Amino acid sequence: MSKIVVTGSLHYDIMLQAHHRPEKGETVMGTDCAYKFGGKGGNQALSAARAGAEVSFIGAVGDDDQGKFLLSQLNHAGVDTQRVAVLDSVPSGMSVAILDAENDYGAVVVSNANNAIDPAQFTVVSAWQNSVMLLLQNEVPESVNVCAAAQAKLRGVTVCLNAAPAREISAEMRAAVDLLVVNAVEARDLSGLKVADLASACLAAESLSRQFPAVVVTAGEYGVAWCEQGQSCQSLAAEKVVLVSTHGAGDCFMGVLAAALLRQHSLAEAVTLANQAAAEHVSRQPI
Repeated sequence: MSKIVVTGSLHYDIMLQAHHRPEKGETVMGTDCAYKFGGKGGNQALSAARAGAEVSFIGAVGDDDQGKFLLSQLNHAGVDTQRVAVLDSVPSGMSVAILDAENDYGAVVVSNANNAIDPAQFTVVSAWQNSVMLLLQNEVPESVNVCAAAQAKLRGVTVCLNAAPAREISAEMRAAVDLLVVNAVEARDLSGLKVADLASACLAAESLSRQFPAVVVTAGEYGVAWCEQGQSCQSLAAEKVVLVSTHGAGDCFMGVLAAALLRQHSLAEAVTLANQAAAEHVSRQPI
């Protein structure tokens, strides 16, 4: 069976709720606290597995209770964790996110073990058995992504980069990417074009498609635009839902998108399914 290889971050998330996020020097009294599985890599792996894809993960956690929790959540979802290293030299990655009264959030991430992923793991032939897609994000060092992408290209594996959070993409990385997925902020930073509606999302997608074979720009409340190199941009309006929380919506989108592409859906079909899943995700409390 064809599978998706995901490499990226695994974070033990502390989720706080408060009326608003603190300003500099301000102490805010919170209203709730929860401890959750997180990291863009981990979240996208879970999302793809829950959407029916066979998924394996390459990464690292610390030899601590947080690492055990992260591995248990991946295993429970059916994600293959044979290539997740357990390190005794550094703690597991973690983040603290604050959800405010407007149902938006901000977060602080400490990478820890995610910065110690061994690139040699990507050279192991068995790690790529039956793989047809590599899913990457920007919460690990680019050197890790470059190594993973290079090994994927040697094996004819499609490379999908969710360039989040935004950072400069090296020429080596650009040359390896088959599908780039970015949100409005990341699209602006990479294309120089402000994304404020679907029309401008299309302009950014078209601009970026001159550098990448296919591009998807998620534009939040406006919807999503996508463009394959040499073709006209297409777009889809956001579904109307009652917003509860945006936390993890992008990772939900990515996992469903990758799973749909694995099932041989066209990019348009995959984006439509991912858009629907993200709309459902933001209309319920984070799990």
